[in-house]
Amino acid sequence: MRYICLLYVSEADLPAPGTPEFGPLRDANSAASAEMAKAGVLVDGAPLQPSRAATTIRIRGGETLLTDGPYAELKEQLNGYYLLECADLDEAVRWAQTIPAAKTGSVEVRPVVRVEGRP
Repeated sequence: MRYICLLYVSEADLPAPGTPEFGPLRDANSAASAEMAKAGVLVDGAPLQPSRAATTIRIRGGETLLTDGPYAELKEQLNGYYLLECADLDEAVRWAQTIPAAKTGSVEVRPVVRVEGRP
């Protein structure tokens, strides 16, 4: 079964790329990814651009409305994801606990619905 791990961390708490503080965070995420890949559970994963780079789309009454920025103003923003192939939720949670975002923000683990005809 596939599980998506959504990483929520306050962007204000994230070090900027290129700063000395960024290196350990990058290395910790790389190590977690490498362990998941070695175990054969990592399907995909990536960081996201800051929430200010988002565009939110809503269609109301047949009219498309575009808004710059995230869907909602939150203390923590969606910063990345891991897509895992695990035997069950318990295994997915064990792997999610290795993701560094769990130490400073939160990791939401959610089963992915398999759509017939898609990989």
